[in-house]
Amino acid sequence: MSGRVAVITGAGSGIGRETCLTFARKGEKVVVADINEEKGLETTELVKAEGGEAVFVNTDVSKFEEVEALVDQAVETYGSIDIMFNNAGIGKMGHVLSLNIEDYLHVIDVNQHGVAYGIIAAGRKMRDLDIKGVIINSASVFGYLANFGTFPYQASKGAVRMMTQNAALELSQYGIRVVGIAPGSVDTSIIQAYKDAGMTQKMKEQQMRKELIRPEAIANAVYLLTLEEADVINGSVVMLDDGYASFK
Repeated sequence: MSGRVAVITGAGSGIGRETCLTFARKGEKVVVADINEEKGLETTELVKAEGGEAVFVNTDVSKFEEVEALVDQAVETYGSIDIMFNNAGIGKMGHVLSLNIEDYLHVIDVNQHGVAYGIIAAGRKMRDLDIKGVIINSASVFGYLANFGTFPYQASKGAVRMMTQNAALELSQYGIRVVGIAPGSVDTSIIQAYKDAGMTQKMKEQQMRKELIRPEAIANAVYLLTLEEADVINGSVVMLDDGYASFK
């Protein structure tokens, strides 16, 4: 399985960065995609420092032409695209009635449309090159369970759930698997607002182990889902939540 080509969006930090490192350690080639060039290049250098192969592509996932160019660059650089991890995501806290509509639309553009663009661009390329690839999409436990102050985030993650199911159905004829993941509370920058609001302890208590999930734990699970041994997992959103959803 080694030597595959993995494209990872939102790779400049958090889950994305850890997934790049995990795949590289397993011998895969990594295409690091992020809108933040400084952070993306940092991830690329971290991969190379560990002896891995990586290239950075500056990408705004809210723009289809940039996601399409990202996929094209992966194939031009490494000759294939075996894995597409649509990981890039943002959040915005605030009561639904107080939302700035521009903030709402920005979250939807990145979290929902960005995943759709990744599915379409990678799916087309895999189909055209006859690659039996895997597309993984980041949903969330908050795509299943309501929470205060995260209306646009939850709307976008609920959409990712159904896009995953539908894309898996339609791409199965090409031998392409589509899988979603639903992390719980992961210790990344996206939950900084919760930390600032003094809600970290509550978030810990919502997990079975009473700790925030480490990004590398999510990265390990993502890697497992791309393996041939996991090929019966298709169209599902796998809960990576340390039991969050099981006792709410």
